[in-house]
Parts: sequence; C-alpha cells; structure tokens
Amino acid sequence: MSVTAATSGFVVLLLTVTVVQCENGWDLSYTSTEICALRGSTVDITCTYTYPSTLNNLDTVQETFWFIQESNGIYVDLRTDPEYAGRVENLCENNKCTLRINNLTESDSAVYKFRLTTNQPTGSLTGSAGVTLSVTDLHVQVNRSVQDSNYYHPRYMKAELRCQSSCRLPDHLNYVWYKNQQKVIGRASYFDIVRRPYRVSCAVEGHEDFCSRSILVGSPHDWSVSCTSTKICAFRGSTVDINCTYTYPSRFQYYETTVRETSWFIQESNGIYVNLSTVPEYSGRVENLCGNNKCTLRISNLTESDSTVYEFRFRGFQPGMGYSRDSKVTLSVTDPQLQVHVRRSTANPSPTWIELTCHSRCQLPDHLSYVWYNNKKPVGRKRYFHLQHLDAEDSYHCAIEGHSFPSATLDAPKVPTVSVSPSGELMEGSSVNLTCSSEANPAAKYTWYKRSGDTRVQPLSEESQFVLSSIRSSDSGEYYCTAENELGRNSANIFITVTWKSVIVLNIIRVTLVVLLVPVLVWTLWSRMKKTLSLKSEANEAVEMMELDNCPEYENDAAAARTEDTEEQEDLV
Repeated sequence: MSVTAATSGFVVLLLTVTVVQCENGWDLSYTSTEICALRGSTVDITCTYTYPSTLNNLDTVQETFWFIQESNGIYVDLRTDPEYAGRVENLCENNKCTLRINNLTESDSAVYKFRLTTNQPTGSLTGSAGVTLSVTDLHVQVNRSVQDSNYYHPRYMKAELRCQSSCRLPDHLNYVWYKNQQKVIGRASYFDIVRRPYRVSCAVEGHEDFCSRSILVGSPHDWSVSCTSTKICAFRGSTVDINCTYTYPSRFQYYETTVRETSWFIQESNGIYVNLSTVPEYSGRVENLCGNNKCTLRISNLTESDSTVYEFRFRGFQPGMGYSRDSKVTLSVTDPQLQVHVRRSTANPSPTWIELTCHSRCQLPDHLSYVWYNNKKPVGRKRYFHLQHLDAEDSYHCAIEGHSFPSATLDAPKVPTVSVSPSGELMEGSSVNLTCSSEANPAAKYTWYKRSGDTRVQPLSEESQFVLSSIRSSDSGEYYCTAENELGRNSANIFITVTWKSVIVLNIIRVTLVVLLVPVLVWTLWSRMKKTLSLKSEANEAVEMMELDNCPEYENDAAAARTEDTEEQEDLV
C-alpha cells in the first residue's frame, strides 16, 4: 500500500498492480486500478502509453482524454462535462497522462478510463480496464457491546469509538476528535465511559476541513432503531427493500439481553398496527431477512394498495424488553413517471455531445434497465444515451424494459412558423407584431434577429413575439427567428416593407385628383360633343334653305298643283 499526497486531503492507492494493455504495438498501463479518496480532497489518476511515432509517414496521436461515460459510440471527455467544470485537468507529458480531480464529491465515485485517438481511420486505443475511484467520507462507529471484565456498572457502559471510512486508511495517520465541539487529539479509536449523551465527530489531523458528520452517543440504556429511509418510493410491479438496524444494551436489569423476535407491522386505515404476517394480501410476497442487528423487509410484485406505513419491532426474552420507536417507514407505490433530462457539453463554440438521461420518480431496481428509442426503434439499454447531433425529424424517448411506462417524446425544434400582424401594406408610424412558433420538446426558446445589408445580424428579442412600435421606413428588411432547445435549433425568416408617409400622401392626392378630374373631363368632352353636334345641325338647315331658294319653278308648279286639286274637289261637291 502506498499513499499519494495531494494539494488538499489525501488518497490511498488500494491496488498498485500495473495493468498493461497491448494492441499491435500500442501499450497502455494504469499505475493503479483502485483508488480511495476522501471527500473534498484532490486525486491524481495516472496512465502511461507507448505507440509508434509515425504510421504511414504521419504523426499518430491527435488527442488524449479521460472519460467515465460512453454510449452510442460517443466518449464523453470529462473536460466537457458540466459536472466536472473547473475541477479536472489532463496533464500529459512524455507519454504519461494524469487526470487530476479537485474538490472530490461522493458522486465522483466511478470507473475512469483513458483514451487516445489518432489520424488513422481505425487508430484509437482505450484503456478498457480503467481505474475505480471510491470517494468516501469519514464516519464514527460506536461499539456499545464492549465487554470488560475489569469494569461493569448497571447504569454506565464502556464503549469503543472508531474513526473510519469505507476503505482502509494508512495506520500512521493521526486523528482529531471533537467531543461536544471540544478538540481532542487521538488515534483512530478510543474508549470512553458513556455517562450522558454527547455529540462526537472526527477528522484526519491536518485535514480538519473534511470532518465526519457528528453523531449522538447516548447512555448504554438507550434502545434505538434506525431505518435507511423514512420515505420510500417504488413503482407498481417492482420489488422493494425496507432496511432497519437496531441496537440495545448488552445488559438489561442485570441480565444479558437477547433478541427473541423481530417483526414488521403495517398501519391500517383505523390507525391500528397489524402484524404483516397475518395479512392475507401479503401472503407469498414478503420476506423478513435479518442478521447482525439488521432486518430487511422485502415486498415483491408491489401494488398501489401496498402504499402505507410500515413499522419494525423487536423484543427479547426479559419482560419489558422491546422497542419500536422511530422505526416507521412510509412506502408510496406509483407509476415511475419517467422524465428525460438533457445535458450538453461545455465545449465552445458548439457542443460536442448531447446527453439524454432517463429519470424515474422512483429508484429503478437492479434487475430492471432502461431502454432508449429513436423514432420508436430501440437503440440503447443504459440509463443515459449520447448523441453528437440531432436531426429535426428525430425523436427520442425512454422506457423501462418490460413495462409500459414510456417517457414523453423529445424533439428538436421543427422549422418555425412566422407571421406578421397586421398583414398587407405597413404604414410608417404604425405598430407591427412578428410572431414565431415551433413544435419542440423541451419547449423552444425564441430569438428574433434582423439581417443588415452587410450580412450581420442583430439580436432584437428573446420572446416568441417581437413588437415594432411606431415603425419607420428604415425598419424594412429581412427578419428571422430561431427556435432552440437542448436538442437543436431551427430558423425561418420573413420580409417586411414599411411605406413612407409622403408616398402615401402622394398616392392619396393622386387618387383624389383622379376621382375629381375624371367627371370634369367627361363633362367637358360631352359638352364639346354636344356643341359640335349643334353646329352641324344648323349648318345642315342652312344648306337646305339655300337649295329651296335656288328652285322657284318647282315651288310654282307645286302651288298650281294644289290649286287644281282644290278646284276638282269643289266641282265634285
């Protein structure tokens, strides 16, 4: 075992066996395959590799990085992961790369792998074994059943307190104990006579900032039950485990104590607790698994009617020896209500990956897995799914394998629909509304731009509706809106033309003149035509008179004829 110092805190190399991976002249090895580190400390994970300096007369290695997640052929570089932003470094020199992670949290516990890529079509190498990092926290363990033949008191008991973590720490470390916030230097463990309750915590000397959580140490007559969780959520058809641990004094009323029975009860509608073993609805579906002061109630094939309060009880052989306080757990059985969370890499100027993670309202049992669907076709069976890009026609959703509980479908924004109101000719000084809408899930965020003559764009609004108040002719031009969510973006444009007021006035004058002048022109033409017709009629009459004056014989003959006719009529009479 060896210890590696870090900038803050410390790490322990649990297994320092070098792992070598050889592949056609490429060698890759990790200094350690298992590392344990305390919360808040800094850890270095180191890998060395060798490779042919050139291949086909070209330099080979182009990129080196560390990752913990891979799916769909995409490896997520930790430096682009938002959860590690500002906390990771990849320090490479002379074919040796070290991943340094600062300010460790328990969520950093994972298997870290190294990968290098080359300029060759098939040139990449991944250290598939990886390094398992366990981030733990110090905690205080109290052993109340310490037997000491030289000490016995019916009211007090000698107890051992130990500062430890989930991985073994070096033996040479010194520890700091805080008893009711009073600092005491000590070793990894010490003995104490417990006379009254007090709070205690511990830390490694020199790293007091990473202290354990304090616990309450009570008197030896305290009975206690501690359940892993007081509220548990599970979904229909699954199996749930309810875990409780219990403690009791080694002696009770001068007798050594022995637990005789452990049992589980449920709260019925009338508030009365009934032993679970007597309820027919649970027959064949429940188990009580006990050992080392820990009991687990396992319920299979859950139904919504199983939603109730469960209570753990234990009792011994001596009269009055029993305990059930603080042992109630509320179970809620429901549908998983799957949701998809979306993350994008922090690489600039554009993300290098998109991560979809399937989340359930209840924790998924180990024997079940998630299934990812692209356009209703299964494409992956992990909790997360990675993409480099998403086409507008693609949609994704997740489900639980073997169960009909699909999540909502995720879609990148479709091509937006843009509109202008009012429609038609836009007059200078009026108000105009530009509206943009797109189908997307998650809902799209909108941005309006105006394109200038030199192809530059100006962001104008981040709302789906953009209002232009008292527009001017200079507002004419091309406007376009982008609809964007975590999965992608799309855009559409619209042109508007604003008519200058003076032009409108001139058009009104022209129309007015046309309306007024047309009747005048028609009347003038009609008058001229009438006058022309009148002159022509007078001229014709004058011509006829002249013709009559020029023919007197014709007139005399006519008069004579009329006279003769009159005389003939008189003779007849």
